[in-house]
Amino acid sequence: MNIHEHQAKQILKKYGAVVPEGVFALTVEDLLEKVKSLKTNKYVLKAQIHAGGRGKAGGVKILNTIEELATAAKELLGKTLITHQTGPEGRQVKRLYVEESSNIDKEFYLSCLVDRSSSKIAFISSDQGGMDIEEVAINSPEKIVTTKVEIGDDISKNDCEKIIKIFNLNNNIKDQAISLIKSIYKMFTSTDANMVEVNPLILTKEEKVICLDAKVNFDSNALFRHPEITELRDLNEEDPTEIEASKYDLAYIKLDGSIGCMVNGAGLAMATMDIIKLYGNEPANFLDVGGGASKEKVSAALKIILLDKNVKGILINIFGGIMRCDVLAQGVVDAAKNINISVPLVVRLAGTNFKEGKEILDNSGLKIISAENLDDAAKKIVEAIK
Repeated sequence: MNIHEHQAKQILKKYGAVVPEGVFALTVEDLLEKVKSLKTNKYVLKAQIHAGGRGKAGGVKILNTIEELATAAKELLGKTLITHQTGPEGRQVKRLYVEESSNIDKEFYLSCLVDRSSSKIAFISSDQGGMDIEEVAINSPEKIVTTKVEIGDDISKNDCEKIIKIFNLNNNIKDQAISLIKSIYKMFTSTDANMVEVNPLILTKEEKVICLDAKVNFDSNALFRHPEITELRDLNEEDPTEIEASKYDLAYIKLDGSIGCMVNGAGLAMATMDIIKLYGNEPANFLDVGGGASKEKVSAALKIILLDKNVKGILINIFGGIMRCDVLAQGVVDAAKNINISVPLVVRLAGTNFKEGKEILDNSGLKIISAENLDDAAKKIVEAIK
């Protein structure tokens, strides 16, 4: 689950990180009232959307007066920002954030994330702050340091010093940076975060280390432990289809292709998407119905796939273990009778009760293309939508 910059900064501040003072609002009137509490001679206005690259898209502005702020806020609120992360459709600005300006001396990059290959927390640091880290990795890989840290109650001073070494700070400032690393580590492990990114992390001319920007996302599977974080969810920033899928506990992610996928098991779902690409097409979604899906859940999954107007065909690939193939087949038939499926539908069943499932599909009177195995299923759905 992603959250907004202003929310991320409040959480970081709670754990001891230094962030600029700021206020957010949903209306221009409320914003102008709240900014009266800020002590600054310049205002930094920021659009709050779940995407990077806001500055280049006109979503960050530095303003000298309240009058300038009012004008800029009215222009920005409701505007659609298009960045390299939003896609061509862009993202509408529905909330604004204003913070005190900072006297920047140097900019750094800092992030931490779960490194699943080593079962550690990986900190990534660079003295090339304010830039896309992907570009730095391509053009100047020596400017990036990765430090992998064992998961525990705290992070050692030695690991902190490894992380900040590339910043080349003097001793007075180094203590601030070490304190920040400890704060981020504590926040990361305490909240079940997946990723924390501070870009840029700045050193001010007053020799203060400050998180000038912040992006945080959390492990959705752990949100039951953090109701205070769940409350920060902004449904306006999420795909409506993914929101609908979450109501049925379906693991659904919308993609850009034309073949809708319904699979049980994340690994099998990934393999299904791969083989669709192998045969020259693109999956429209990742959808894992889980191991014990009911007829109702299967029916909901099929309806959700069809909400995507880009879907030109559907591939259902089920390996029955805990989930019985006859239950899935009945769910597909029930859904197909309730909604008009006007696109080709290919079904591959294997495992528990697959013969019974196949009989249900064959006797349904629906135009369902049966497949013997995954390779056969991929070939048939790609051919069917041509």
